[in-house]
Formats: sequence, C-alpha cells, structure tokens
Amino acid sequence: MQHVASIIVDRPIADVFWLTTEHVADWSLVVVKDEVLKETPDGVGTTFHTITEEHGKQMEFSGVVTRCDPPHAHAVKMTGAMFDIETEFLFEQVATGTLVTQTAAVTGKGFVWLMMLLFGWLMTKSQCEASAKELESLKAYCERELPAAAG
Repeated sequence: MQHVASIIVDRPIADVFWLTTEHVADWSLVVVKDEVLKETPDGVGTTFHTITEEHGKQMEFSGVVTRCDPPHAHAVKMTGAMFDIETEFLFEQVATGTLVTQTAAVTGKGFVWLMMLLFGWLMTKSQCEASAKELESLKAYCERELPAAAG
C-alpha cells in the first residue's frame, strides 16, 4: 500500500529539512519517541528506534536511513512486528516556501498483510487522511518561531 502527500511550508528549505528529520517526535501526531542508536557521517545507514501510538496502541520500529541528501531528500525504512514502512521526504524550494512531498509504502506481515489485501482500498483512504494530518502538523511546527537549521 503506497500513498503520496504534499504541503507547502512557509520557511526556507534548509530549516524545513532539518526540522522534519531531526525533530520527528516534536511535530508528528503518532511518533512518541524517536531515538538515534548509531549515527553515520553522511546519514545513510544511521539506525534509530521509534515508538508510535495510535488509538491508544503503541508499536515499536527499528529504522535505518536509506537516503540523506540535505536539504533535498531524506528516506527511511522502519521494520515493525506487524508491518514495515518505507518513507521518503522530498524538499523543493518554491516561491512561497518549501514544498514537502512525502511518499510512504506500508508492507503488511501475516494477518496484517491479509487485511491489506482484502481491505486495502479502505486502509489507503485512511492512510492518506492520516498523512495529510501529519503534514499539517509538520507545517504548523516548522512555521512557529524556532531556531534556524543547524549546520
């Protein structure tokens, strides 16, 4: 199951890239903990641990950065017990700020895979709505008075 969502953030591209990738638990509506385990010099291969919470249920994911091209692109693969998620953020400077495009692919395991096969159309609609809310939260976070991008 894959979906794409975009939003324009009224802030320079370097700031939006940094705030998106380095402050996930601060802007995300579902990520409650995001901890770097091992950082690599160029970002690719950096590993992390993430805990999400939706509808009162927590899930844990092990993650790895698969693409890091500041300030234009950042991608991760997260592995969980019930499903895996591959997410890529693309950043583009536009006249009114920064265009952020998120592509996410969810691959179910076991029973979740079967549910996705049977009810994927419903789940895709729900996931698109959730992604739109996440990006709205990112926009609000980035547009607040925050320090400029590091480095």
